[in-house]
Parts: sequence; structure tokens; C-alpha cells
Amino acid sequence: MKSKISIFFVGPMGAGKTTIGRTLSEQLHTDFFDTDQEIEHRTGADIPWIFDVEGESGFRDREVAVIDELTQMQGVVLATGGGAVLRDENRKHLASRGFVVYLKASVDDLLIRTSRDKRRPLLQKTDRRKVLGDIMSARGPLYEEVADVIIVTGRNSVKDVVAEVLRQLP
Repeated sequence: MKSKISIFFVGPMGAGKTTIGRTLSEQLHTDFFDTDQEIEHRTGADIPWIFDVEGESGFRDREVAVIDELTQMQGVVLATGGGAVLRDENRKHLASRGFVVYLKASVDDLLIRTSRDKRRPLLQKTDRRKVLGDIMSARGPLYEEVADVIIVTGRNSVKDVVAEVLRQLP
């Protein structure tokens, strides 16, 4: 790693945060965390179940606690959930404790990448394009606000995106 800073990925569901983050952490020989996976591990329940039982607000409360804890670690790679930027405290912790990479993707690319995914509670509605478009309209400015760098993933390979992240590191 160029330094002991932590690298935090933000962006919408399907942007590649987990895949890119895991691959980057392997190259850097550092620990990788995914906030959604951490929440599932700690609760013993999957995200759709948490949404059903506690609602989105209950899930977001859990997410705040996990992000606060993980962003205090040094030299880690962290993939956040797509909605992590909705909470002000998450944006503050991400921006002040590491290098934030916004993986940006078009709604068309997100539709393709999430087309078979049945585990994302917010995408279980009938008009996935509208849902993704609405999510990007609401969250896009928040991703940009917290980002140190924006990388458009498009149809680029994982290898190419990881190489771009490495070039952008301070």
C-alpha cells in the first residue's frame, strides 16, 4: 500500500464496490470488509430479513455502528452499502478517516449488474429502472460530496478499475 490510509468504497448497489474492494485488498495484502456482510455476520440474519423486521431505519442504525467501528481501523479496504451515505455521521466518518472512492455507474449498467439479484430489498419492486434512477438522483450528490476521487466503472474490467484506484491513491 502506498500508505497506511484506509480506502473506502461508496456508490450504488451493483457498482462493484465489493468485487473491486476485495480484489484491491488482495493486491495490497490488507484486510477487506464489506459493511453489509459485517452486519449479516454480527446479527446472524440476512439484510432482507433485517429490512423486513426492523425496517430500513433499523438497518441504517446498525450500519452507522459498523461504519463507525470499521473506519477507525488503519490500512483497511472497506466496501459500504449503497445507502451508507444517507446518514450524515457515515459521510463524516468516511470523509475524515480514509480515502473515499466513488464507483460511479450508469443506471443501464446497474440494471444489468443487478438483474438477477433477489437479495436487495430496495430492488424488489417492479420498475427496477425507476428505482435505480431515483436512488441515483437522491444519492449521487452525496456520493460526490464524500468522494476523494470518482471512478466511472462503465464496462471496464475489475483489473482496470483496480489499476485506476491504485493510480489515484495519495
